[in-house]
Amino acid sequence: MQSKRTRLDRFLSQYLSVKRKDVRLLLAQGRVQVDHQVATDIQQFVDEYTHVTFDDKVVQNKTPSYIMLHKPQGVVSATKDPKHTTAIDLLPDNHPDNLHIVGRLDFNSTGLLLLTNDGRWSRRLTTPESQIEKRYLVGLDNPATQQMIDAFAAGIYFAFEDLTTRPASLKIIENTVIENTVAGHYAEVILAEGRYHQIKRMFGHFQIKVLSLHRFAVGNLSLDDDLLESQSRHLSKQEISSIF
Repeated sequence: MQSKRTRLDRFLSQYLSVKRKDVRLLLAQGRVQVDHQVATDIQQFVDEYTHVTFDDKVVQNKTPSYIMLHKPQGVVSATKDPKHTTAIDLLPDNHPDNLHIVGRLDFNSTGLLLLTNDGRWSRRLTTPESQIEKRYLVGLDNPATQQMIDAFAAGIYFAFEDLTTRPASLKIIENTVIENTVAGHYAEVILAEGRYHQIKRMFGHFQIKVLSLHRFAVGNLSLDDDLLESQSRHLSKQEISSIF
């Protein structure tokens, strides 16, 4: 998702229909404020959510949105789909415009899905360099083993892409500690990447079938215990930053 980031002199030149060389004088006169501070540097960068005023009149005042959604099974992690219910369809009618998905969940996977209209925030969350961990509760048709724990930690080779996954954490969970789940075999998986059907393929390497996949945390943000499937809420300012 591209963010509209540009230099302040270019931005004001376009919005005020003045020459870029004249913007320096406007700043010297103290007539421009950026995020409620008097601007002094024409090379300062602004984006579509930077608050900008000129002579105390608002030039730009857009508000970014950050939403947590409890995705149920049978919902597409997309903004539009001609056949299936999408994550956007589950939001209230007054939801913000131009939202996009931050880190998809498969059609039958459930749990924490994030949506935003802030491209910089979503890129920071999803870029491999950020190493943001995602936590999943995985239902399996057979129990995980110590051999699998070791293999996940070392990385598993995917021949199709000719790559080895980054180290991942696999923890065997006893059925007795899991609430609101059917009887079966469960494990917790922590990933810092998100390749195509990665968890299913990692277990498939050991001929283990994934029966259910539920993401319950991204970074430092956990899915609310009282947020029912299909429900959503806006993130707080603290959550938006502390997720990293």
